[in-house]
Amino acid sequence: MKSLTKSIRSKLVARDANVQVTVPVASVLRDVRSAFFGLCVNAGKAVLGAMMEAERSALCGPKGVPDAERAAYRGGHTRSWVTLGGRRIAIARPRARAVQAGELALPTFTWAAEDDALNAVTMAAMAAQVSTRRYQSTLDPLPPTQLQCAVSKSAVSRRFVALSAEQLRVWLSRRIEVAMPVVMIDGIYFQERVVLVALGFDTQGNKHVLGLREGSTEKTQVVRALLSDLIDRGLDADAARLWVVDGAKALRRAITETFGAHAFVQRCQEHKRRNVLDHLPEELHAGVSRTLRDAWDTRDAALARRQLERLANSLAKNHPGAAASVREGLLETLTLIELGIDCALYRTFRTTNPIENLNGLIAHYTRNVKRWRDGEMLLRWVGTALHEAGRGFRAVRGYRDMKRLTSALDQRVHSRFDSRSKVA
Repeated sequence: MKSLTKSIRSKLVARDANVQVTVPVASVLRDVRSAFFGLCVNAGKAVLGAMMEAERSALCGPKGVPDAERAAYRGGHTRSWVTLGGRRIAIARPRARAVQAGELALPTFTWAAEDDALNAVTMAAMAAQVSTRRYQSTLDPLPPTQLQCAVSKSAVSRRFVALSAEQLRVWLSRRIEVAMPVVMIDGIYFQERVVLVALGFDTQGNKHVLGLREGSTEKTQVVRALLSDLIDRGLDADAARLWVVDGAKALRRAITETFGAHAFVQRCQEHKRRNVLDHLPEELHAGVSRTLRDAWDTRDAALARRQLERLANSLAKNHPGAAASVREGLLETLTLIELGIDCALYRTFRTTNPIENLNGLIAHYTRNVKRWRDGEMLLRWVGTALHEAGRGFRAVRGYRDMKRLTSALDQRVHSRFDSRSKVA
């Protein structure tokens, strides 16, 4: 078999690659709607057929010339399918059969029949919110004489399901091999289901979608399962890390239980502001918002704390709900200030806006889905949306100060353990 392969390769290399192709231009151009694309299809099929015939001649020798030492013989033609323009089209494939090894593959046909181009067009169509029902209408029309397949609603749907499932499996099993000093977690709701998304930021300020977890609500068990999966895949549980969350108690509890003294939680200031304003009449919104911003814009954590406590005291009598909201998690809204982080990096991580923007992209990507059959379908779509969004990720504002943040986190962890050892 090896000697047969070597002889085939030598003949393929030695063959004359120049082929002449005759294309029925006049008949193709009669159909104005598909004139240009039809011309390309006919020319492409003619070139492909000529190349395959040249390869068969290299294997079998010239047609009609007896050769006792030939490695293979001709086997006529059979209908086969190749990928072109987001679909499969029919061609007449020449066959070559070896005396002992059976039918031989023609390199040109193997290349033309690959699924990579078809898969890429399918995923690009889904990313552009093209429904499976409308997929065929987005493709250039073929001349009436050409046969095509793989463009029906069911075919496109099956292809997308298989591609997205494999993509999600590979994506969620990959190792986390770089340090992630900052992680954001947020949930995006789909009817009665929620998908938790963990977005990490490395020491260079680059974004990485670390993991997904589907559940009915943002329960502590769901968050803990997500965190355990991140640790199993390489997230260092003993590294000091900033966790930016929206204030959900389940998130806060699961992070503290899993990472302990190594976790520093920064509550989203924008979510806190909205929560406070929800307890107040509209005429107080502007003044309270200004007071909150003034406190969070200061670089002195002790001063900011006093300003927030003064605000809570002023609201306590007439609006006790707003006062309680200000006091709840008050210190966690000041974590970055206590770490000495300011300027652009502070503005980046003081809120969950980076992951909120990502959730917006997911919602836009999945807007054509009318019914979620199960959690697997939901994860496939969300994973595909995140994969597409990841192509446009850029370093966050203030990324040059990430080393300063990492150093501040390490120092705080050491001081926490030192203070505990002294107490013990």
